[in-house]
Amino acid sequence: MKFTKMHGIGNDYVYINCFEEEIGVPAKLAPIISDRHFGVGSDGLILILSSAVADCRMRIFNADGSEAQMCGNGIRCVAKYVYDNKITQKNPLTVETLAGIKTVQVFTENGRVSKARVNMGKPGLMRSEIPMIGNETKVIDESLPIDKNVSFRITCVSMGNPHCVVFVDDLDGLDISKYGPEIERHRVFPERINVHFVRIHNPKEVTMKTWERGSGITMACGTGASAVCVAGVLNKKTERNVLAHLPGGDLELEWAADGNVYMTGPATEVFTGEGTFTQKG
Repeated sequence: MKFTKMHGIGNDYVYINCFEEEIGVPAKLAPIISDRHFGVGSDGLILILSSAVADCRMRIFNADGSEAQMCGNGIRCVAKYVYDNKITQKNPLTVETLAGIKTVQVFTENGRVSKARVNMGKPGLMRSEIPMIGNETKVIDESLPIDKNVSFRITCVSMGNPHCVVFVDDLDGLDISKYGPEIERHRVFPERINVHFVRIHNPKEVTMKTWERGSGITMACGTGASAVCVAGVLNKKTERNVLAHLPGGDLELEWAADGNVYMTGPATEVFTGEGTFTQKG
């Protein structure tokens, strides 16, 4: 099986061209190929497939084998792969995902894609869209108790997959490995949730760290950065254009007047390889 390792500001996945390769049970393959000691090493597995309604289709599997609806960093790399390998030379091009069809504009250097701007779509703000248990309201600066001594003020946004944004003053002092999974698996989130802890620098600039559903701490999360952009506006903390600093690099976000969120960032190929991976079970 041939594969390509790619990343968007450190959010790395193993990509398989399913125009040429056939994958039997990707949910079982993802944990094996993602293992950083016994596999290739990645945050998950992304399949690039043919589509009847778009230029290509992507399926995203987290490192634990669970399937995600959308991946902002991953979709930039998918666009790079299909453009660089001449599966399509359209610009912008379209990618079918479980969160709908996304349009991607690519930017090239020496004929190869270096970065991309993705129309991430309109955010879902109602509780049922997250989903989150409770009355049908928007979840903006709402208290979420973790235990009798700890609670967080949360804002929840769906960008095709669920996100919980927590604004904090001391980002470096926060134990994300402790509180990330506790929020991810909180009883009010029936499908679990991605968690982002954010420090505001000014109305146009933030720093964020992510606990990603099914993968743990990751270097970056594109849909999460999009959700942070929306949450900043809803809480009157940021403007509609914001630069987000993530551990792996920077993303430019815009919650535009048309209601869509646009995300711009790099897409990088690391290496290609070929191997046999035994799917257990």
